[in-house]
Amino acid sequence: MILNHVSVVAAGSDLPGLDRVPLWLNDPANWWGPDGLLARVREHLTYTAAAVLIALLIALPLGLFVGHTGRGQFLIAGLANGLRAVPTLGFVVFLVVAISPHIHSRGAIPGLVPRGGLPYIVPVLIVLVVLAIPPILSNTYAGVQAVDPAARDAATGMGMRGSQVVWRVELPCALPLIMSGVRSATLQVIATATVAAYVPFLGGLGRFIIDGVQQLTNLQFGYPAMVSAGLVVAVLAVIVDGLLILLERLIVSRGVSGRFDTRARTLGALAASGISPEGDAEVVAA
Repeated sequence: MILNHVSVVAAGSDLPGLDRVPLWLNDPANWWGPDGLLARVREHLTYTAAAVLIALLIALPLGLFVGHTGRGQFLIAGLANGLRAVPTLGFVVFLVVAISPHIHSRGAIPGLVPRGGLPYIVPVLIVLVVLAIPPILSNTYAGVQAVDPAARDAATGMGMRGSQVVWRVELPCALPLIMSGVRSATLQVIATATVAAYVPFLGGLGRFIIDGVQQLTNLQFGYPAMVSAGLVVAVLAVIVDGLLILLERLIVSRGVSGRFDTRARTLGALAASGISPEGDAEVVAA
């Protein structure tokens, strides 16, 4: 359905009514093209993926090291809480002023960052990485600390070195908490990546919000576009979180996650063989 440019005014307000939002989302003109919704979603997800991946490369080894050795435990609480307190938009503006003038590259990333945009993507990614580090770092440390000491002792007794214990015992056992931290970091970054539109050249779904503020009553670029972009951010968060839950089920051992119930499997096998569990228990007790 193409947008009908007949103004629909909300009661007591000069803004278009919320009934314009479904019309905006149903207009193909708003989805396609270099400034369309699909292009902005691609940019938004790319910013998110890059930030979370960089944060994972920093926070995961650090959390494993601190959790395994016990050294620098004060950094976990202090660093994580301190980074959470950073005002995101103010930090973006500060880094753009402090860093961007010193980046002289005028290259581009086709379909993502236009020519001249590289000096501005770096500050934005730094801010998003800083936002993503605390939950991954805290959960990695907590996951390693929660590993049963008997498992560590058994691994050491088998002749494993410290690094082998970390990667082959502690990391697999801590994966559920680590993935929880990754999910939390990803959701925060998806919600916050709209700040990318505050700086020149960059896009993402925040572009609809920033541009819409300047022309709220416009039926195509104003209030309906802002609300639609906010809804799409929420939907993206739900979809990505669901995909991460599926990923967690694939990479986390069923025994660690609690999805592998040996007692239930044993009782099921006995029942399939025609053996009563109660009778079997009596035989064992006898």
